[in-house]
Amino acid sequence: MTTWLVTGGAGYIGSHVARHFLAAGIEVVVLDDLSSGDRSFMPEGVLFEQGTLVDAAFVDGVFARHQIDGVVHLAGYKYAGVSVQRPLHTYEQNVTATVNLLRAMEAAGVASIVFSSSAAVYGTPSVDLVDESTATNPESPYGETKLIGEWLIADQARAATLRHTSLRYFNVVGSDGAPDVSPYNLFPLVFRALNAGTVPKIFGDTYATPDGTCVRDYVHVTDVAAAHVAAARALESGTLEPVYNLGSGTGLSVRQIMDEMAVVTGIPFEPKVDPARPGDPARIVASGELAARDLGWDPQHTLTDMIASAWNASRV
Repeated sequence: MTTWLVTGGAGYIGSHVARHFLAAGIEVVVLDDLSSGDRSFMPEGVLFEQGTLVDAAFVDGVFARHQIDGVVHLAGYKYAGVSVQRPLHTYEQNVTATVNLLRAMEAAGVASIVFSSSAAVYGTPSVDLVDESTATNPESPYGETKLIGEWLIADQARAATLRHTSLRYFNVVGSDGAPDVSPYNLFPLVFRALNAGTVPKIFGDTYATPDGTCVRDYVHVTDVAAAHVAAARALESGTLEPVYNLGSGTGLSVRQIMDEMAVVTGIPFEPKVDPARPGDPARIVASGELAARDLGWDPQHTLTDMIASAWNASRV
C-alpha cells in the first residue's frame, strides 16, 4: 500500500484531501503546524506530524520516520489581502517552505508531488474564460509565491527525477466534514453574519456583469479533493501537464450566491451593498477541460449542494 504526505492536511481543504486519499486506499501522513488548521478536522486513520515546513530539520525527520511515496503540498499562508502587509512572512511560509520540502523529497528519493496552487497567479485576467495558457500576472505576494512554487517544482523536475503537477484552485466552497473558517472567504463571512443575526454584505454592484456584482467560479471542496487523488494516481503511472485549472467553466455572481443562500438557509435577507473593494476583478471563470481530459475530472456538485453542505458544517 502506498503512503502520501499531505502538508496542511489539518486545514479545511487539506483534511478533505486526506479523507479522499484514505477512501482510495492510500495511507496518509499529515504534516501541519496547526496555525490555521485544527487537529479535529483530520479524519481517523492518518498519521500526524505537528511542525512547520520552515524547519528543514523537522521536515527531514518526517521523511526519515515514514516511508513516503508522494506528496500533496497544500500547506502555506493563504490570505492574499493580508500578504500585502506581510510579504516576508508570506514568502517564508510559501517559498522557503517549498524549497525545504523539495530538498527533503530529493534526499529521500520521493519523486511525485501534487502542488496546491491558486487562481491568484492570474491576477485580473483579460479573458472571459481562463485556461492554462492565460498569462499569469499575480497582484499580491500570495499570488507571486504560488507562481514561484510552480516554478520551483518545474525547475526541480528538470534537475532531478520528479513527477509533478500543480492544481490551480478558484473558489473552493462546501463541506463534507471540516468547515471553511477563513475570515475572508464569502461563504463563511455570510454564514457568520446570518448566525449572528446581522446582514451580509456585497462589495460593489456596478460591475460590468449581468447583475452588477462580481462573477466567480465556485467548486465544491470534495470535487477539489477528488482531483488530487486523480492527479496522484496519474503521476504514479506517468506524467501530467505542469498545471491544471480546477474550474467549473460556469460563473456565479455574488448576488446569485446570496439569493440561493437565503433559500437554502431559510433566512430571508437583502444584503447590504458596500463600495467595491479596490482590485476586485469583475469576472474570473476558468475552463476545466484539461483536467477533464487528463484526470477524468468533472465537478459533481450544484450550487445548492455547495451552500447546504457549507451551511450545515458552519452550524455544528
